[in-house]
Amino acid sequence: MQAEQLLENSARGAEHRTALIVEDHRMTYGDVDRQSNRMARALIGAGVKRGDRVVICMENSGEAVVSIFAVLKAGAVFVVVSPTARPERLRDIVRDCDAMAIAMQAPQFDSIQRYLREVSVKAIFVDGRMADPRIPGISGIQVSAIGEILHSTTIDPGPLPKRAIDIDLAALLYTSGSTGKPKGVMLTHLNIVSMATSIAAYLENTSDDIILSVLPISHGYGLYQILTAFKVGATVILERGFRYPAAVLDRMQREKVTGFPLIPAISSVLLRMDLAHWDLSTLRYITNAGEAFPLRHISSLRELLPTVRLYPMYGLTECQRVSYLPPEQVDIRPNSVGRGIPNQETFIVDGLGNRVGPGVTGELVVRGSNVMKGYWRMSEETDRVLKPGPSSWEKVLYTGDLFRMDEEGYLYFVGRKDYIFKCRGEKVNPREVEAVLYSLSGVAEVVVLGVTDEILGDAIKAIIVIEEGVGLTENDVLRHCADHLEDFMRPRRIEFRERLPRTANGKIARRELAETAEELEVL
Repeated sequence: MQAEQLLENSARGAEHRTALIVEDHRMTYGDVDRQSNRMARALIGAGVKRGDRVVICMENSGEAVVSIFAVLKAGAVFVVVSPTARPERLRDIVRDCDAMAIAMQAPQFDSIQRYLREVSVKAIFVDGRMADPRIPGISGIQVSAIGEILHSTTIDPGPLPKRAIDIDLAALLYTSGSTGKPKGVMLTHLNIVSMATSIAAYLENTSDDIILSVLPISHGYGLYQILTAFKVGATVILERGFRYPAAVLDRMQREKVTGFPLIPAISSVLLRMDLAHWDLSTLRYITNAGEAFPLRHISSLRELLPTVRLYPMYGLTECQRVSYLPPEQVDIRPNSVGRGIPNQETFIVDGLGNRVGPGVTGELVVRGSNVMKGYWRMSEETDRVLKPGPSSWEKVLYTGDLFRMDEEGYLYFVGRKDYIFKCRGEKVNPREVEAVLYSLSGVAEVVVLGVTDEILGDAIKAIIVIEEGVGLTENDVLRHCADHLEDFMRPRRIEFRERLPRTANGKIARRELAETAEELEVL
């Protein structure tokens, strides 16, 4: 099965069912299918061939979703990039994957023009009004208006013949680049369909679901809201962010939303609001991925929304999802990220690659059809994470994350291998310290880092964002840590900030914070 069939099958079975809602605009599955057929023919007409890469740099919109499926129908590979990406980053990704075409919005088109001499792009498709469709000083690049294509009366909206098979590449998802050069994660049609099928199974998604997503579709967590919903014929409401949370909650109430994916930064905002003001009685489930839910967020959400099923999840770009915690286990095992998703195997190994038993910390390994094929043109980096599996013919994913597993197979995240540091000769897991700090009333967000210290080796530093209107002091934090942490785990340095930097997909930019913290200590 090819990834575009997630759309085509739903369109065939329920052409008039609403697929997308963006602001006041509604698109049926038939609309999305026909428009993506037109766009696919335009791509092919511009020279896009099977296996070519097409970059999509667009905000959450119907045109962005149509463009993704159009690329798949053309037999090409879609490469989603955040519309907030700097022009230099967009250029670097376009150049790295040798993109044949770009689909973008008018503001990005204006800003990328000065870099087009440095890339191999032959066609650009622009959504929105262009100041001038001509590119000064450059010839040979076809520029087309997406709106004209999607609503054309001369381009055939009918189905196209299949141009790819399920082991062909379907997508490149570039990592955020917080650890250096961005890596293009290669996903096949089989990877995508397997993942969407597995997620829909454990979330028990049906065509009756209405999912509201504020997450950018330029990143995996947001992208799979579309892919999973289309697998079952559900409806997705695409918001362009969470800047106005009251307006989002108004929409949830009005549209009778059943599913709401979020990240801790969003739950932190929600927990400072009076949710009783909105009727959220139709909400069936909330998911969390990307970063671990602070325990205080879990307990507060459970109290405020007692009938809503909460799904803490763990995953990474290289396989999208690894595990989920069934809602009935949230109160029993609040520190767990659950067990492996359907149609996947997980196990933990020691430093020699041998499997370890319950309670032993080691590196988590993932085996399944959702595991990527590797990093685009980065064979050494690929070989470091994809290693021989239980069978001679396969490769499995070494995640780089430390876990332990209990007797019943539930996983507990310990930390990144490269985030563990030593203080006074003892290993410190920053997540444990953060969990204690989150339990202090008034702490909204926190990151714990190891910074260089001549005496201690690594001294522990906590960077804290305080809830609005709360008057926490450094002494308050130190007293709390003294009451709840062993001496070697207590932060020696406290820094308060108004906000924490984030990567493009909303995660806290730990590496950026670590570099900044080290620079400040040196100064």
